[in-house]
Amino acid sequence: MTTITWLLTLLLASFGTVTPNAALPASTDMTTEIDISSAKSGIKFTDTSWREVLKQAKAQKKIIFLDAYASWCGPCKMLQKNVFTQKTVGDYYNGRFINVKMDMEKGEGPALMQVYPLEAYPTLMFIDGNGRVLKKVLGYQTPENLIAIGQSVK
Repeated sequence: MTTITWLLTLLLASFGTVTPNAALPASTDMTTEIDISSAKSGIKFTDTSWREVLKQAKAQKKIIFLDAYASWCGPCKMLQKNVFTQKTVGDYYNGRFINVKMDMEKGEGPALMQVYPLEAYPTLMFIDGNGRVLKKVLGYQTPENLIAIGQSVK
């Protein structure tokens, strides 16, 4: 019995010496930071207030692309990291839309959610300068799908 106790103690003690990422392959990236070089070529989102965005859309006769997200949403983070940073997506969206990212649980988000109720995160909306929703898409999209959705709005 003492041999079993000794082995269990040794086994439990070894767990304390393992680093948190030791079991992960070296290529696994667990950070949520975005590579700045790829972000430069992706979608450029404005930090302007919603009221100003509506004015811009009307004046420029452009449609607003709204990424309605939540900070805790996994698919939202994947969109930001894997889709919005793509050059082809940025090339298409930057010239045709006024792009807005809005955390729907902070800042102007809760008030905006009263105007545009959400069913899930992420919700991608295309809105005209009068505030009318032209198209609403739920969930993660591939770069190709996101471009096709944008093309269907124009």
